[in-house]
Amino acid sequence: MISFPTLSNTPIGLDIGTSSIKLVQLNSDYSKVHESVRYDFSIDNSLASNELDEAMDRALSNVLSKAKQGRRFRGNEVVVCLNHQDLCLQNIKIERDDSRSIDQVIQQEAAGRVPYSVTEAELRHFDTCLSDANEAVNRDIIIMACHRPKLEQRLDLIERAGFSPIAVDVEPIAVLRSFTKQHRRESDREERVFYVHIGYSNSMVVIAEGDHILFVKYIDIGGNNLDKAVASHLNLSQKEAANMRKHHGDRRRKRRDSEVTKSLSESTRNVIEKLCAELSMCIRYHSVTFRGKPLVKMILTGGEANEEIQQELGQRLSLDCELGDPIRNFENSPASGRTGQWDVATGLALRNAPETTIYEPSKQT
Repeated sequence: MISFPTLSNTPIGLDIGTSSIKLVQLNSDYSKVHESVRYDFSIDNSLASNELDEAMDRALSNVLSKAKQGRRFRGNEVVVCLNHQDLCLQNIKIERDDSRSIDQVIQQEAAGRVPYSVTEAELRHFDTCLSDANEAVNRDIIIMACHRPKLEQRLDLIERAGFSPIAVDVEPIAVLRSFTKQHRRESDREERVFYVHIGYSNSMVVIAEGDHILFVKYIDIGGNNLDKAVASHLNLSQKEAANMRKHHGDRRRKRRDSEVTKSLSESTRNVIEKLCAELSMCIRYHSVTFRGKPLVKMILTGGEANEEIQQELGQRLSLDCELGDPIRNFENSPASGRTGQWDVATGLALRNAPETTIYEPSKQT
């Protein structure tokens, strides 16, 4: 009897954003994108908090049920991600001679910062490295928390849509993992890189040395702010402004209208300046807290990353800046849209890949 090898694939990386979902599945040796899809949705952000959550669930239920229709995804297993909507992040310092246990520190810090009872919080933490800020040796810790009932509700919704969640990851680690796959040289694993993921509702900063995260921060500036700025400056609706930015940014540079480029630049100048100010503070925090090595470059990624923003940030921050392409090493990569939008979903699909293991956060005991 002739036997044929069984073809297998990775779990599906499921990235749920504020206005779209992205799904990516790789083949078993992590060399090709087996299937990928993006679905957009919209909800009324003027709704009250509880109504907004209900509207989000309805929208997700609708798009998730359609996500696999006509697609070649194999199996139902997904790796789910917690992002800014679900994740509370806090960078803290602990003096080396602090007598409290790490569990006590995590509990006390979380109790004063999470917007729900700490008894309902799912807590994780990890050390970044020892720092010597202000000539004192401190232990730097990143605390991550989510609301367990909300997480369970989201997982139930995903299951009812026909998927089987097998793991829950966090956005900063997923983004970093999508780029550590590209590390070819040993020196790459020793360099400190400034990752800036620009999404629709916010931006996320990750500073990492190789695959080791040093710093994470969310900034409340994203594509939504840019759309509003363009709409106000050019007297357009926000939808018209969004379409204008998208189509202009996705065109090749030689085909772009110089007058449109100028108008967009003038419209978004204040927003970009605010983003630069926030990023500058992150860079300054790194230089004071994590001495010894400089940042070698900035990688700009996320669905809102484009060449114009890349040039602006690189010039203003005096740091080499490149547009991140998390799928450049894979065959059959998605052909349309900005490649940066696939960073989270790709990082989730790579969760079990060899040589892409990120220093994972510890669970509180």
